[in-house]
Amino acid sequence: MNALSIPTWIIHISSVIEWIVAIFLIWRFAEVKNLPAWRSLSFGMLPALVSAMCACTWHFFDNSPALEWLVTTQAATTLLGNCTMMAAAWWIWKNRSSSPSDGTSDV
Repeated sequence: MNALSIPTWIIHISSVIEWIVAIFLIWRFAEVKNLPAWRSLSFGMLPALVSAMCACTWHFFDNSPALEWLVTTQAATTLLGNCTMMAAAWWIWKNRSSSPSDGTSDV
């Protein structure tokens, strides 16, 4: 567990917690504003969360060579997460309302 300093651990763990909170808040936003397309962003963020958890797990076990597959998994889930968030952004854009009364119209 000493592969990282305490301040670096704080950053890693708080980033994971922050990502979980962001997923939850985006989901709630979709519910409150009745914008179901925004839920896709919450789902699209999950692979990036898995990526962060892979990094934390690998560091927790002192970057063990036996767990190097986690580095590959992290890279793959980062790529997947970037693609799913891009797709979610496209879906949100595609389903945007053009009504000026709801505040989501094009500017």
